[in-house]
Amino acid sequence: MAENTWMNSQITDAVTQTNVKVLGDAPAESMGMLYQMMAQSTGMSMQNMVANQQHKNSIDSAVVTGAVSLLYTLDTATEGKATQEVLSGNPVAETMAALKGTLAGFQGANNSPKFGGGT
Repeated sequence: MAENTWMNSQITDAVTQTNVKVLGDAPAESMGMLYQMMAQSTGMSMQNMVANQQHKNSIDSAVVTGAVSLLYTLDTATEGKATQEVLSGNPVAETMAALKGTLAGFQGANNSPKFGGGT
């Protein structure tokens, strides 16, 4: 017990013990708060990762849907001609000459005037 002063020694002892208890509990409480904050931040980061993955999957699905829609809306003859040109490796000049010859053949069959200002 504390020395007798003008205050009651029991009151002095009670206040001293309370202060010691608060100082003794402080490290445990601070560690508890630290663990709670770490658990909360870890949980939030996991939730953000899941949300980002869901958004990425939605975007991927939209891109695939758009690409498939584009493929199904292409004209079949155009697609075949483009595929033939890509696979044959013909230069642009040869392709243009072939198209001009095809056009001349159609014009000759229909007896219509020829394009290009020629004879």
